[in-house]
Amino acid sequence: MLSLLKIKNIALIDEIELEFSKGLNLLTGETGSGKSIIVDSLSALTGERVSSDLIKSGETNAQIEGLFQIKPSADLHQMFYESGIDLDDAEDAELIVRRELSLSGKNRIFVNNQSVTQAFLRKIGTFLVDIHGQGEQATLFNSAKHLEILDEYAEAEILRQTVAEKFKEWSAVQRELETLREDEAQKLQLLDILQFQVEEIAKANLQIGEDEALEEEKRRLNNVEKLSTLSDESYALLYENEEAVLTSLERIVRRINGLADYESSFRDYNEGLQTAQAVLEDLAISLRDFRNGLEFSPERLSEIENRLAEISRLKRKYGGTIESTLAHFAESEERLNNIQTAELREAELQKQLGKLREDYLNSARQLHEKRNKAAKKFEKSVEESLKAVSLEKARFEVRIEADETNDKSFTAKGFDTIEFYFSANLGESVKPIAKVASGGELSRLMLVLNTVAKLAESAKTMVFDEIDTGIGGRVAEAVGLKLKELSKNQQVLCVTHQPQVASLANHHYKVEKEIVGNKTKVAVRELLEAEQIEEIARMFAGETITETARQHAREMIAAKKN
Repeated sequence: MLSLLKIKNIALIDEIELEFSKGLNLLTGETGSGKSIIVDSLSALTGERVSSDLIKSGETNAQIEGLFQIKPSADLHQMFYESGIDLDDAEDAELIVRRELSLSGKNRIFVNNQSVTQAFLRKIGTFLVDIHGQGEQATLFNSAKHLEILDEYAEAEILRQTVAEKFKEWSAVQRELETLREDEAQKLQLLDILQFQVEEIAKANLQIGEDEALEEEKRRLNNVEKLSTLSDESYALLYENEEAVLTSLERIVRRINGLADYESSFRDYNEGLQTAQAVLEDLAISLRDFRNGLEFSPERLSEIENRLAEISRLKRKYGGTIESTLAHFAESEERLNNIQTAELREAELQKQLGKLREDYLNSARQLHEKRNKAAKKFEKSVEESLKAVSLEKARFEVRIEADETNDKSFTAKGFDTIEFYFSANLGESVKPIAKVASGGELSRLMLVLNTVAKLAESAKTMVFDEIDTGIGGRVAEAVGLKLKELSKNQQVLCVTHQPQVASLANHHYKVEKEIVGNKTKVAVRELLEAEQIEEIARMFAGETITETARQHAREMIAAKKN
């Protein structure tokens, strides 16, 4: 139930705070007074998309906040638990939903002062409010809506989830089978390509880092003469010449040792000099061995260039590196194996598909039976309720067509096609709703379908936005009585232009525009009984309220009390 609604800086509203109660809450006012702004604001608290264009001119931000009294279900508790948001375990818990809008586009949503996503708000919004507007009647022309209404009445949610899961499993295997059953010529062509690629890469016997090692060896072979000269000269300078570094260093070591005999501080250099000697001697040996091992081999150079050309060709073809080429090799081997074993996999999938199809059909049959059983009761309840809105002769039928033999008829919602048939007049056969219902009849039918299907949801607020458009007199009174009956079980909030409906309100709110300075503002207030009489009289008489209209309003309100 909606207890409190706060709106700030939305459209023509500066700031309003409305307290709603149980029963029938009515909003009235002249056309264009701003009633739809309140409904749109409430719609925002259920997760509907909101544009920053709604922010009042001259302001940079706006806020909509609602306080709801709810009876948390297991599903609602699960949603909050998965999102890490606290929810009171009390039977009558309070839930505060707030949306903050900004011209900068940084809109935020809070539930119990914790930031949430719009997707989360949309999920929990279905547990808080049902909004039915003027345009909703047109949705009755779509038979998919009929299935949803019947399933809601049948309380088939859990069974529908099971059917959806079974359908998903069956569909996944069916798609895999279709992939396997590609055109045979394409499969053979792919088989040839993969076989060639696998053999080509395997034959090359690539090793990671091989190209870098070969490039280095190639550089040595191409520069044998230069390397020979450099190594010879380096060796001579270190070891062979009369003034070689090692010879000079040896003389230096002897003299430093002599100094150390008389000055102990020079002993500290002994270790470093010995290390230097050892390093230079090792370098000289390496230079000698390197020079002796140098040999120009045109055959080896040709072999390296051919190998590098082969590696380069494969790298260009399969991704640019040896690593990517080997990865392609592994992937191609796996694909080749899958194709070669496709017949075995197809037989396995075919067997699996048969079992999953039977599992789906078993669940879909249960859903079909549940719908069939519920449809009879639903027809009876709807026809009884139609009498209450001055459609005494109306007939209503639920027609269910089921085809469990054609896989194309299988969906996540079962294999049923459901359509509502209707006739408003005696002697006329029932026909699809789109072909027979007038605007006024459609409004009443929509009201009845929604109230019958959702009568048990006492914790949820039901909002009707001018669904009584196009009717009047006795019919409007009948619609009002139906809304009044509904409000005994759950909170109803209704926007209306019908005095017959407004006279039945438990709580009557008037929406009106007022000019303050050079600005137009929207104000909302709950009416006292005398003010309610005046408002209903205005709804009867128009701009000029007569005493006759006032008297009529008094009689209607008095009749409500009796």
